[in-house]
Amino acid sequence: MLGESKMVLFYLVPVFLSLCLLGAHFFRAGQIAPAVLALLVLFFLFIRRSWANLIVRFVLLAGAVEWLRTLVVLVIERQTLGLPWVRLVLILGAVILLTVCSAFCLKAEKLRPLYYRR
Repeated sequence: MLGESKMVLFYLVPVFLSLCLLGAHFFRAGQIAPAVLALLVLFFLFIRRSWANLIVRFVLLAGAVEWLRTLVVLVIERQTLGLPWVRLVLILGAVILLTVCSAFCLKAEKLRPLYYRR
């Protein structure tokens, strides 16, 4: 039983981290409503229904699109100013990858009993 709870945490920690990063991103940009919304989505992880899982996955994928948009804007800005941009691409690329992988973590077979009841 203890091993099962560790596996559930293994799948939920990246989701938690991705949503917190997304909230911090919006907060830093001065967009308080999306920041609060990203953090409120964390509570959907405690709702043991398939629709809650689907909402969190949708928010994570939308968050990945937001990170991609941010990446493009920042790279164009840095290229225009003649500043280095490769490290920016590597860092935000890793954040995008984490966010997308987090959405797929919620589809893991180990989480199926948690969100999908028969």
